[in-house]
Amino acid sequence: MTRMIRFFSLLLLLAHLPLAAQEDEKKRKHRPAPVVSPSLHEDGRVTFRIQAPNAESVSVSGEMKKGRIELEKGNRGIWSVTTEPIEPGLYGYSFTVDGLKMLDPGNPELKPGRSPKTSILYIPGDNPFDFRDVPHGTVHHHAYHSKPIDRFRELLVYTPPEYETGSSSFPLLILQHGHSDKFSSWTGYGKAHWILDNLIADEKAKPMIVAMLDGHPIPESYGNGRSPENTEELRKDLMEVVLPMLESKYRIKGGREHRAIAGLSMGGLHALSIGFHELDTFSTIASFSGAIPDPSVTEPALTDSKNTNEKLNLLWIACGKDDFLLQENKKLIATLEENGIEHEWHLTEGGHSWPIWRDYLSRLAPLLFR
Repeated sequence: MTRMIRFFSLLLLLAHLPLAAQEDEKKRKHRPAPVVSPSLHEDGRVTFRIQAPNAESVSVSGEMKKGRIELEKGNRGIWSVTTEPIEPGLYGYSFTVDGLKMLDPGNPELKPGRSPKTSILYIPGDNPFDFRDVPHGTVHHHAYHSKPIDRFRELLVYTPPEYETGSSSFPLLILQHGHSDKFSSWTGYGKAHWILDNLIADEKAKPMIVAMLDGHPIPESYGNGRSPENTEELRKDLMEVVLPMLESKYRIKGGREHRAIAGLSMGGLHALSIGFHELDTFSTIASFSGAIPDPSVTEPALTDSKNTNEKLNLLWIACGKDDFLLQENKKLIATLEENGIEHEWHLTEGGHSWPIWRDYLSRLAPLLFR
């Protein structure tokens, strides 16, 4: 009897399946198409879209154009706008919906950050950061516990194209992010790995390993990542944990002449602060639009200019003419000149933004480890 009941139950289930499939098909046919944004046109124009049926105003703004671009409301509450042609490049942008700044929900590509609000518009062209058909390196992700500061930490490591197929050792660059960013920003948005792949393929830069640490070891430092306390925890983590760990896991050349440290904005402050204190470890220091540390932080290196000049192969500093940190950088340059510290100073076009930081890395990398 029980078998008979099971048999009829199975027949009923099988009979119901075609009906269920038909219902699912009806639902799929009536499901609205997803809102895709942005859309690239052959002539360089870009269409942005967002569905916000109850919104009263929508605009888009970003690195591709100064100011806001207003969107117009259309069917199904979809707001849209098609821009004038935009030059090929990699740009961050955000929507503002009734005063609320937000990501583009139609775009899966977003800029890594502490509080993500920026989507990515990528228009391929002929830039140093474009993905090209050249040999590519590998980006490795590491999670670890840092005993000296008793914190869980993460970092990324780039190895050059020939690393996994050869046995050679390579120099090491520590590359730090800015205040609103995170350890994955230099690859996720800066495209540091593509920049290096291209430069290495063109024989313009030496193959190197690049480590990118989280610049906010103190969780509460978001809002005060420039603080001496946060910088000191980062220094401890780098010197006592990260460098030994990297040397045990990767084929890294020994000697300070094969070590460099660089960073943008807050990362520039970290590079200057740590680099000047660890001249026995780093022979190159670079700051991109850097926040400048208190003079007392760099004083030991500045008071002994002879030793500093002997140990530093390169001190490279750059900042844009429209950068809000320009005056701080000019003061640092004046201090270096007064103390006879050898350096390279690059005053460029641009403001405090990723387009110039990618360019700075493209300029710096060919100079490293020569």
